[in-house]
Amino acid sequence: MHHHLLFSPEVAAARAAGKPIVALESTIISHGMPYPQNVQMAREVEQIIRSAGAVPATIALIGGKICIGLSDEQLELLGTAPDAMKVSRRDMAYVLSKSLLGATTVAATMICAQMADIQVFVTGGIGGVHRGAETSFDISADLQELAQTSVAVVCAGVKSILDIGLTLEYLETHGVPVVSVGQRGFPAFFTRESGFNADFQLDTAEEQAAFIRTKWSLGLKGGVVVSNPVPAEAAMPREEIDRMTAQALNEAAQQSVTGKAVTPFLLGRIKELTAGRSLATNIALVKHNAMVGAQLAVAMHHA
Repeated sequence: MHHHLLFSPEVAAARAAGKPIVALESTIISHGMPYPQNVQMAREVEQIIRSAGAVPATIALIGGKICIGLSDEQLELLGTAPDAMKVSRRDMAYVLSKSLLGATTVAATMICAQMADIQVFVTGGIGGVHRGAETSFDISADLQELAQTSVAVVCAGVKSILDIGLTLEYLETHGVPVVSVGQRGFPAFFTRESGFNADFQLDTAEEQAAFIRTKWSLGLKGGVVVSNPVPAEAAMPREEIDRMTAQALNEAAQQSVTGKAVTPFLLGRIKELTAGRSLATNIALVKHNAMVGAQLAVAMHHA
């Protein structure tokens, strides 16, 4: 397995020294935000993790290798390349065997993190059950990955473009615990509240680390969702986001946007409809998650 992995000098040194490491995905760079905000965000998030005492490992598939930790040039490449593929579990072997440029989703990043013995992964929001999934069967591979891959995923919940109730039901069925930080409510990415509760509220990194360690020491494989709400000052009003989500979903249906193109389309439209305010919220929540994830990685390291 390890002949597929290529560690950056920084991550290799962290592994040798036994330092806490935090995995970061790359789809948020290639498909989640426009240039240059995407690369700027990626660099700032890495810096937040370093300042909290951990080492960032942004993950992508480049030149037939799973790169664990990226150089500035590689971040720039991902942020500007028009042909970067959005890679989930299904796509990994194809992209690696053909030496294509691949940006990792939540699911693929979890797989790569586990291969590299990284226990904590920071993202913006996880995928979920799409609205209308009872007829389309459109369920993000992220959820299945959480059921089987033992990585803690720090996120701002799931985007309100999804069916949040069904997403939480799916996670419960597959035994994936959903933990919230600082509140009982499960957050909905742009907004702090979704109208649903998390399973457990654990406010400190030490509590979260003890919970995760206990889960895995019991032989209970699979991930943990650590849902961390967007800071209040950066959050958007729930009614406004709900209204714009409904409009964007209608437009997606009219234009026959399907599959993995749906989420980038909806996020792009919401950004346009909010005159860019949703992008500022997105960046704020990722940075906040980076801080919480770094603190968790440090606590896991000491646990």
